Amino acid sequence: MNLPNALRFELGSFPLACGETVSAAQLDYRVFGELNRERSNLVLYPSSYGAWPEDIAWVVGPILDPSEHCVVLVSQFGNGRSSSPSNGGPPLGQGGWPIDHRDNLQAQIRLLEEVFGVERPALVYGWSMGAQQAYHWAVLEPQRPRRICCVCGTARTTPHNRLFLLSLRQALSADPAWNGSGFDAVPEQGLRTFALIYASWAASQPYYRRGAHRELGYDTVEHYVEDSWLPAYRRHDPRDLIAMLDVWLANDVAAAADTSLATALGRIQAATAVVAGRHDLYFPPADCAHEAALIPAATLHVLESDLGHRAGNPRQAPAEQAQLRAVVEELLSR
Repeated sequence: MNLPNALRFELGSFPLACGETVSAAQLDYRVFGELNRERSNLVLYPSSYGAWPEDIAWVVGPILDPSEHCVVLVSQFGNGRSSSPSNGGPPLGQGGWPIDHRDNLQAQIRLLEEVFGVERPALVYGWSMGAQQAYHWAVLEPQRPRRICCVCGTARTTPHNRLFLLSLRQALSADPAWNGSGFDAVPEQGLRTFALIYASWAASQPYYRRGAHRELGYDTVEHYVEDSWLPAYRRHDPRDLIAMLDVWLANDVAAAADTSLATALGRIQAATAVVAGRHDLYFPPADCAHEAALIPAATLHVLESDLGHRAGNPRQAPAEQAQLRAVVEELLSR
């Protein structure tokens, strides 16, 4: 698949939900397929943690059909492509990260309205942190999305998931290069610890039990992490990694809507598919099922896979792709 050119949407002076303002905010995005005459076929896919558009573009074709839909992949704030600590001026590069998913939502609304003339996307599809953004669309702007597909993600970060995120944050901030608000050098030891933690959570116990890392050519899990996982995080500015962690930690549609979780999810008008991974350690099926039960007419689907959290992003796993494609096709028929 040929990857479209990167596009940039200039937001200008952008007010944040916290009360601060970013003076020259921007969104990075890519477009696959064409908008129809009625402007009714746009699918928005917000990025997941650490993902750039080229990392998730494989979904276009196997899961999201560009011959039927105009698929827009958008980088969330903080991922190094859209406005982030690594490329933004005050207040983005100074200490605490002031952005949360409410800001991602408002920026994406402006992108769709001002660039595409679309107020109501046909579908907001998201995996992991992308699912969190889909939930914010449906709760805070219930009249806008016609459908949402939330894959391996929750509307509120759970206490157990929070511990995972705090361990990642501690791995980076405990590195000697951390100065209290940024890094004086590349946090090499912190990044190695970060990758070890991530690799132990993102896949599942059955995945490692069957020796899936050996099937990929790695004789030990240590080599697997060093050669497969560490490069994925070393390519990022570590300030961006922390910024995205802070957004994930703050993820809570109930707090964003200033109400209870049941009331917030009960506001959803969009046709909703909630997709859990059977062995997802971040967002286990029970957590996803709890939220799905609070959403009017939501359908719950469980991916039968030992890929763990990565079952929701099965780049080289045809069986999992087929399961996701079936979910999307059913949802688009509603």
